[in-house]
Amino acid sequence: MCVTAVESRPAGVALTPSPGGHRPFGARVKAFVALTKPRIIELLLITTVPVMFLAAQGVPDLWLVLTTTIGGYLSAGGANALNMYIDRDIDALMDRTSQRPLVTGMVSPRECLAFGIALAVVSTLWFGLLVNWLSAALALGALLFYVVVYTMLLKRRTSQNIVWGGIAGCMPVLIGWSAVTNTVSWAAVILFAVIFFWTPPHYWPLSMKVKDDYARVGVPMLPVIASNRVVARQIVLYSWVMVAVSLLLTPLGYTGWFYTAVALLSGGAWLWEAHGLQSRAKAGVTGAKLKEMRLFHWSITYVSLLFLAVASSATRR
Repeated sequence: MCVTAVESRPAGVALTPSPGGHRPFGARVKAFVALTKPRIIELLLITTVPVMFLAAQGVPDLWLVLTTTIGGYLSAGGANALNMYIDRDIDALMDRTSQRPLVTGMVSPRECLAFGIALAVVSTLWFGLLVNWLSAALALGALLFYVVVYTMLLKRRTSQNIVWGGIAGCMPVLIGWSAVTNTVSWAAVILFAVIFFWTPPHYWPLSMKVKDDYARVGVPMLPVIASNRVVARQIVLYSWVMVAVSLLLTPLGYTGWFYTAVALLSGGAWLWEAHGLQSRAKAGVTGAKLKEMRLFHWSITYVSLLFLAVASSATRR
């Protein structure tokens, strides 16, 4: 969604390295960091650490939190780098990805592939040796699912790509819980489901905004093949299920009134935005007046508030 821009240039035009192949060291470091998509990883960590508080029923061991977040960054970074390696052909043709390191030439495809594989190996060993092997298996499974199932099999073939591919983004919840307990409980499964149902209505508004990009390269995101009205209806349906699932933690005894209040208020605000988008889509509103990005930006705030409430509820008990 946001990557480090190395050099401004028209989409689809590859950057030719300077004579002698000189590429500034600082720019190269930024490019390799950009391969990991750090802004996306921020969201993954937001869902990992609070779950560790809930699993520990208080403040978890801080060394364990540090090792888990570092391992999570390495694993997700490896998956993102491999994703860029596979998608380098379409990234060069899309405006929103035209500044990615492989497109600009700041990192070569061979370097990107080696970097991604190295991060995958290191992250798996990191989790196994410093956290536990269940967390290592879950992290490796998430990486393989994102790279193989989503990027290679689903993304260019079905409009349901982000629905099922989003499973990879749900895995940090299970990883955070297993890091503390070396098991997976129903609380982790519920929060996994929250992120599963959150992902499509989080990403589809952005896809609505940039659907011309996806159409240009033949990626069948739902907004490319369906009308705004159909997409908005799907967003509302997933949103209602997401909010309902988020409320299951309290009756099952995992959280208290504070989490419930945050879930109701933030979920209510989400549903207000989702229904507003649906109303505008039904009315045939297009362009900037559709305001689809309002829901996209709120979705990030929502998941942050919800998981902070998870952590807060654990420390209040």
